[in-house]
Amino acid sequence: MNVLIIGGGNMGRSFAESFLNAKILTSKQLAVIEKDHAQIQELHRMKIGQIYNEFDEYITEKDLIILAVKPQDAQSMYGKLKPFIREHHIVLTIMAGVQIAEVSEHLGTAKVVRTMPNLPCKVGLGVTGFMVSEAIPQKDIDFIRKLLETTGVSIQLYEEDKLNAITAISGSGPAYIFYFIDAMIQQAVSYGFSYTEASKMVEQTFLGAIELYKVNDLSCKEWMSRVASKGGTTEAALKHFQQTQVGDNIRKGLDAALERSRELSNK
Repeated sequence: MNVLIIGGGNMGRSFAESFLNAKILTSKQLAVIEKDHAQIQELHRMKIGQIYNEFDEYITEKDLIILAVKPQDAQSMYGKLKPFIREHHIVLTIMAGVQIAEVSEHLGTAKVVRTMPNLPCKVGLGVTGFMVSEAIPQKDIDFIRKLLETTGVSIQLYEEDKLNAITAISGSGPAYIFYFIDAMIQQAVSYGFSYTEASKMVEQTFLGAIELYKVNDLSCKEWMSRVASKGGTTEAALKHFQQTQVGDNIRKGLDAALERSRELSNK
């Protein structure tokens, strides 16, 4: 399958690099459209396939077209791309909040995949939710899943609103983790540790906890009970979190992200 990525920014470049590193595509099978000179130089430095700066007939020879531009740039991109769309094309969008129906209508194609990747895709540890339109054959869905899983794990969804939910959980999720990490680092610094020491402690604490969670079947509540002894320090912290409704506020934050994702999708 010949793949064209429109947009050579952070996410488009991460996808391209992952596809090549996993050897699912060769450089001859991959092309990128990018206009920014600095981005083009970086793509050349990384030896990422064929680099173009204009829309032209070569697009008709591609099989999968990945839209990796910002949502606010979608309208101008649709107009440039549509003349070169053919019946065999599959269009995959990573534009946040842009529905399948919008892409299908503007490009005149029934074969559309909507995805929601997250930032850790850049290091091969991402989560990408995706939904496909009915016109796409199973063999092509299987190949698309393989491509997405070069950046982490993929979850196929069958209701488009679930993409809003995955946006709230994993799409925005890394920022929530960074928020908690930052609070712990800042507090460690207030206890007299250097920033380097504090960062190292907190980073390793998160890594260790995640690894324990991954290699065992225990729930988070079971792990908390194992760490917390009666009348101890962990119990004191957890009781404070409960009394100040930290868990409820996290859930309310997720709800706010979900509602905002729905608002953006319905614009």
